[in-house]
Amino acid sequence: MLDASTRPAAVTLRDIWKVFDGVPVLRGIDFELRAGEVHALLGGNGSGKSTTVKIITGAYRPTEGRIEVMGKLASFARPSEAHARGIYMVPQEPQIFPSLSVLENLTMGLAGDAASNEARARALADEIGLSVDFAATGGSISIANQQLVEIVRGLMRNAKVLILDEPTSSLTRREVNSLALQMRALTARGIAILFISHRLDEVLEFSDRVSVLRDGSFVLSAPVAGLTPEGLIEAMLPSDLGQAGAARPARPALTGDSAPVLELRGLSGRAFRDVSLTLRPGEVVGLAGVVGSGRTELAEAIFGIDPEVTGEVWIGGQQVTARTPRRCMEMGLAYLPEDRHAHGIFLELPAAQTISASALALGQRALLSRRREEDFAQGFIGRLRIKLTSAQQVARTLSGGNQQKVVLAKALALNPRAVILDEPTRGIDASARQDVYRIIRELTDAGVGVLVISSEMAEIAQLADRVLVMKRGVLSRLGDGAQSLEQISAAAFDAPGRATDTQNPAVPS
Repeated sequence: MLDASTRPAAVTLRDIWKVFDGVPVLRGIDFELRAGEVHALLGGNGSGKSTTVKIITGAYRPTEGRIEVMGKLASFARPSEAHARGIYMVPQEPQIFPSLSVLENLTMGLAGDAASNEARARALADEIGLSVDFAATGGSISIANQQLVEIVRGLMRNAKVLILDEPTSSLTRREVNSLALQMRALTARGIAILFISHRLDEVLEFSDRVSVLRDGSFVLSAPVAGLTPEGLIEAMLPSDLGQAGAARPARPALTGDSAPVLELRGLSGRAFRDVSLTLRPGEVVGLAGVVGSGRTELAEAIFGIDPEVTGEVWIGGQQVTARTPRRCMEMGLAYLPEDRHAHGIFLELPAAQTISASALALGQRALLSRRREEDFAQGFIGRLRIKLTSAQQVARTLSGGNQQKVVLAKALALNPRAVILDEPTRGIDASARQDVYRIIRELTDAGVGVLVISSEMAEIAQLADRVLVMKRGVLSRLGDGAQSLEQISAAAFDAPGRATDTQNPAVPS
């Protein structure tokens, strides 16, 4: 690995705080990214990692603190100002114009004559190993080459700092190795690379230094030499595991022969392949995995949102053909989406209208008067302890936790036999989180099967009777019985040498 200890700092954060609605997300962090190094940034969901990157790239302003770029004070009001100072981000999903040529993607918006820009683009492409037809459309080249186009686009704009966000998530191993060589070629030119990845083997193989965020503070920043996957996982875990660190005891009653309420047989789609699983009445199955592992795409495929899949979905012992969300709901499957604002709630309408929407859609109720709608919603408001002034309060004015409960109420209004909860506690406070856990327990006590998808490993350990892990679109099970937080985290973060049973969770263990 390159010894970058004597290199000058490319980006320095000093005592950076970021506070949202009175809640600190970053707590006085200090961070240094040096020229000519690959510096990995790790952290679990909610650690403050995305907020740190957004401050470096100008998407957020810090509440307090100081930013320096190449040793000079910087203050960014927007990303274009960070670009002007040489900071360029390559997102996890390359933002290529699919109908424009590669050359047009590289040179769009640049000053100077076309011939000079093309010559420079070709020289930079050769330097980092981008070998594509510049006349080809951006959408026709591979994801790996799209990422290289993004990198060349940054270099065309004199980038001195490249932020690579999960750059290997869609690449083959050969493409990953090629990217690693290209990263080294860039650092040899003095470019600083901030490498964001959940794959600990790649972090240890490709990086010079590693920093770990937890709860808005850096708990580790060290050269990669001497670090181990186990040490990195330990750094990312909560400092006081308490109940969250203990696996939920297995319930023997769930290991019987009760028929599944939800079953997948060889389901394959754009982000996952050959997934089989069973969910039985009264059972919580936890599906762990990091962002980009294919979990949400799987949930959307099960519920019929994405019909471009192969394989079988069975609900309540019946195969669901011509699968649509409406058909799944009719058969007793409810789905709480990951993004409640985009897909779960009518923000500008009264909360009662969201709660009653599913029931109305399936004809469980006739057209409701405002009074009947309010009475219908009020039962769920009391049951879920939703805090609002009335059922007619506009949903946008509710807290995040109460908005989430409104979306959950809409799902429960279907009287489902199975529920898929995708990141059910994201962005809500501790009190609301405990209410969600209580609701899950009440559902399972009533015989409902619950599939909980979460990147919160502690949540999975606390809730699940069985744990499955999604990695790179492939489902694995950790073994029979409940699992500890450490075991789940090691599997989800793809720690080298971590043994897990490969996919065959059709066994109801």
